[in-house]
Amino acid sequence: MTTLQFAHPMDELKNKLLHILNVIPPQSKIYYIDYPVYGNGGDLLIMKGTEAFFKDNRIQVQARYSVLDFPNGLAIPKDKIIVLNGGGNFGDLYPTHQKLREKIVNDYPDNRVVILPQTIFYKNETELDRTAAVFNRHKDLHLFVRDTLSQELAQTKFKTCHVYLSPDMAHQLWPIHSNYAPEKDLLCFLRTDIEKTVEQERFESSDQGDYLDWATLFNKTEQKGILLFRKLLKISGGNSLLSKCWGMYTDYLVNKAVNRFGNYNTVQTSRLHGHILSCLMDKPNVLLDNSYGKNGNYYSAWTKGIASAKLAGSTGE
Repeated sequence: MTTLQFAHPMDELKNKLLHILNVIPPQSKIYYIDYPVYGNGGDLLIMKGTEAFFKDNRIQVQARYSVLDFPNGLAIPKDKIIVLNGGGNFGDLYPTHQKLREKIVNDYPDNRVVILPQTIFYKNETELDRTAAVFNRHKDLHLFVRDTLSQELAQTKFKTCHVYLSPDMAHQLWPIHSNYAPEKDLLCFLRTDIEKTVEQERFESSDQGDYLDWATLFNKTEQKGILLFRKLLKISGGNSLLSKCWGMYTDYLVNKAVNRFGNYNTVQTSRLHGHILSCLMDKPNVLLDNSYGKNGNYYSAWTKGIASAKLAGSTGE
């Protein structure tokens, strides 16, 4: 009797990233721009997934630049594809990264520009219209977005831009295995920044589990290491050796996050990548929404079919 094998939903999400190859074909030569140099482990997971995607599909990275060391007037050959990092900083909440994104689109009209999966959010409609004016001048711009609301907004405003719906790049890392068996019950991995909600505060008042966020996951020595890399990159002018060293240091930081998560049976989180990391580890988790609906929209688009994942409020949690 033959046993039927069913693909895990996470396999399907990883496979959905392959449609990016329609605009960045295998063996393409690219410039990878705006990789993260800070202590947000979610963005580090995105970077690791992106680099794994490049490697797995033989995409050749000619140079890497962060927002700290991208040089003005950089000459990029027209036959090279410019690839901008994905994440949740598209809009007016994180202007430093948005300004670089718009600068690239404006300054390189003859290159193909690809923006990897992003969530779009603007508080100010005027800022959105200003971005649209920049984007609509480019003739070969490709934008991947992580949820249907971002897709609708982009298709409405960015008239000449090619817009695609896609999961987050961190899904390329599936599956992730921890070196540690769970010894504790509940990890509350909760935001402490501007995206925190009143609902999260109610969860916190229950005073159950161990509380953690990216800022407290990495200790003072590790935080000093991150700051040192930031200072060095600001003055480096795009030093490839320094970028490689940052890649190795972030391997250590991401492994620390994996092993910490591995120490718990269940994760309760308002961090999108607390949720995604839990799913990558196939660990039971409950996701709380953030202040502008990013988490809930992502869950609805991609992870609601994963048995180990729940959205708070969706089934009475």
